[in-house]
Amino acid sequence: MQLYLIRHAQSQNNATMLADPTNRQEADPALTELGLKQAAAVGRFVGEALNVDRWVEQPPAVRKPVYGLGATRLYVSPMLRTLQTCQPIAAALDLQPEIWVDIHEHGGIFLHHEDERGIVGLPGLSRREINERFPNVILSPDVREDGWWNPAAGLESLEACQMRAIRVANALRMQSNSDQRLVLVTHGTFMDHLIKALLNLLPGNDLRFYHYNTAVTHIDFLNGLTILRYQNRFDHLPPELNS
Repeated sequence: MQLYLIRHAQSQNNATMLADPTNRQEADPALTELGLKQAAAVGRFVGEALNVDRWVEQPPAVRKPVYGLGATRLYVSPMLRTLQTCQPIAAALDLQPEIWVDIHEHGGIFLHHEDERGIVGLPGLSRREINERFPNVILSPDVREDGWWNPAAGLESLEACQMRAIRVANALRMQSNSDQRLVLVTHGTFMDHLIKALLNLLPGNDLRFYHYNTAVTHIDFLNGLTILRYQNRFDHLPPELNS
């Protein structure tokens, strides 16, 4: 099995943090104008880039360039910024994105108020809202009519996020002997924990796998081995789109 992890494009919160790290964040931010351009660029990459791994699998005598990731399934977090990022990726791969709630970002959906309310959990996008805005997306049963996040959970702990990453890693390992080529459109902190879970490095709080917006990480599962082919690849972005 081959696995590609893609971080979402620049969100409103990403841009706000760059301008003023003390500014409060939106609960489920959309992409910025820069983020929409980044998403289009990573969409072109997954559909048009030379796929060296598939190219070298061919016998040298008949070897021909192979373009695109050749993905068989495309999974996406239920957060707005990943759903938006996934649209050009889905078009390039000619796949319907499937929501996998467990690959959402650390923390869930919440707002941090300065008054006595403190951290308040919110439900996230509902089935109707996702259907209306992203009709090509396949919904999982975890996306309810009132949203997918439990507001009573408030802010997810780091330990809970790591346990979720282990759960996703185990689900991926169940397919490791298959010919699947999976693409997950997810988030920076969760990608960090998921890579550590796949490499048996958790809790790993003194280690960080960082990803720029729309950066790609490629991991292979081959003959019992877990192979990190590349990490934080963002050469599909021109310098003016890096963030």
